[in-house]
Amino acid sequence: MTDRSPAAGKPIKTAITDEDGIDFAIIELFFFAYRDFTSDPDQILADYGFGRAHHRVLHFVNRRPGLTVAELLDVLKITKQSLARVLKQLIDTDHIVQLQGPRDRRQRELYPTAKGRALALALARPQSRRIRAALEDSGASERPLIERFLEAMVNPELRAQIDIVPANMSGKSHGDH
Repeated sequence: MTDRSPAAGKPIKTAITDEDGIDFAIIELFFFAYRDFTSDPDQILADYGFGRAHHRVLHFVNRRPGLTVAELLDVLKITKQSLARVLKQLIDTDHIVQLQGPRDRRQRELYPTAKGRALALALARPQSRRIRAALEDSGASERPLIERFLEAMVNPELRAQIDIVPANMSGKSHGDH
């Protein structure tokens, strides 16, 4: 319903501030950090006609080879229809292969190809450089503290998904704090 009060169309000329305990400074830092964190991969993806959904699929399939379509849907929190379009493109361009599950033939397991692995690494390298530089520039010597903060940003009921990533592939053993 539209507000029809006399002040409804009147412009507000002052900036929104930390009203009601809202931490706009951190929110804004997240916006800027996310914009720049995704900018390098976005440029690479554009060369393939891909977008951020392709990046996320490539990332998780490369981090968890054999991930099922159902598990990927659960991690990404996107619709089956959205994933189907992205997966079709990645399969058609030989970045991912889909195999029948060994126990359940209806289950589809996803694996990267050499081409998919190379693209995932090309997308991750500039992000890794950006993270490393930010840690150095900020003087943040407590990587575990930063990891705990980021994990705490994930909805509590979904944090178990973080622990699925192979510990020997990450900077630490997730869940060990």
